[in-house]
Amino acid sequence: MSLPPKSENVKADGRTTLELGGVLPKTAEVRDGHLFIGGVDMVKLARVMGTALYVVDEDHFRSQLEEYLTQVRANWQDSDVVYAGKALATVGTDKIVAEEGCCLDVSSGGELALAQAAGFPMERIVEHGNNKTVPELEEALDAGVGLIVVDTHEELERISRLAVAREMSQKVLVRVTPGVVADTHAYIQTGAEDSKFGFSIHNGQAMEALKLALSLPGVELAGLHMHIGSQIFDLSGFAAANVVAADFMAQVKEETGYEAGMLDLGGGLGISYQAADKPSTIAEYAQVAIGGMRDLCQERGLKVPHLMVEPGRSVVANAGVTLYTVGSVKEIPGVRTWVAIDGGMTDNIRTALYGASYEAVVANKADQPRTEVATICGKHCESGDVIIYDASLQPVEPGDTICVFTTGAYNHTMASNYNAQVRPAMVLVRDGKPRTIIRRETYQDLLAREIY
Repeated sequence: MSLPPKSENVKADGRTTLELGGVLPKTAEVRDGHLFIGGVDMVKLARVMGTALYVVDEDHFRSQLEEYLTQVRANWQDSDVVYAGKALATVGTDKIVAEEGCCLDVSSGGELALAQAAGFPMERIVEHGNNKTVPELEEALDAGVGLIVVDTHEELERISRLAVAREMSQKVLVRVTPGVVADTHAYIQTGAEDSKFGFSIHNGQAMEALKLALSLPGVELAGLHMHIGSQIFDLSGFAAANVVAADFMAQVKEETGYEAGMLDLGGGLGISYQAADKPSTIAEYAQVAIGGMRDLCQERGLKVPHLMVEPGRSVVANAGVTLYTVGSVKEIPGVRTWVAIDGGMTDNIRTALYGASYEAVVANKADQPRTEVATICGKHCESGDVIIYDASLQPVEPGDTICVFTTGAYNHTMASNYNAQVRPAMVLVRDGKPRTIIRRETYQDLLAREIY
């Protein structure tokens, strides 16, 4: 992997921390030059807890869930919010989701186990996965999950056999692909025709799957599911997918007499990773997705089903930050300045994986303008181990605390032990108090599965 050349036109933006807008957690403030979140001093927290350290603004997380519930039900009362646990799944966050009255999307047996440990109501679980193993399906049925989203004919038949053996019936949603290419990175498009997820509407596979689900014993067809991608700014993709889905539901009714009782519209609303980003609001998204589908169903003489959305990133990404300690600052004249931190691609793979971008500040100089340009790199043995290329930063020196924003989603859940690195702790902050919900790994944890 070759590094991007530093542009001579890259200039520091001069912003102070509180001028970073939408990337900030909602409780972010600056006191005596330090960054505070949830009333907690990030510099002091880093020194006490050690770094790298994940920090989540609990009030921000809760308020996003509450806003989703308010806005979707303002457009159609018979609706639910299904938090996408793949964005950030821990026992502690699952408990918050349950307390806020939302449902939970799990995508593996492990995520289901976390939900069970949190005491999450199993009837509010929606189980995903394009290739669920037989043990995972058995675990889901035995746990009593509310819905299983099916992606293949084989999976439908497996659920049928397992449910019949248990003398039970399992509710399922058939995942359909509307053939809409969302305006987002190719790696996180999921609703296009060429996708590993779901059944194509346009080539007839979705209709075949619905008819199979209606015919199988032990399977109760609850409705449909679709999802077009993640980190979407242009809401027209959601509107286009809704039209395809509504037309398909009308076709299903005409051919089979079946009317979907549930329709899960997926998630995908984009968020601010950089100060200049201007994503749509939850209210705007709900009007297009929920309100739009309501109107389309009514126009076609269909009953409006129980509608669901599956936000993940837009709930938790901006609630989370990651704290690091600067180990060294290396300037290569005329090339770039490298700021090395005590973390990197093991706690945030997204930059290396698909060129994600972030904003950062020196937390102990949070009131100062960002007047320097530097590349924040990790400590791992890869040239691509970079968190931010050519970041605007306050003047930085060894021992400073770096805070990288918008790391609540897909950082902890995608973390690894490359170079036998221990994974960070995670702390919820609220009302001036930190609460650890994930302890830092130890070398003993790394050795726990070794046989010697």
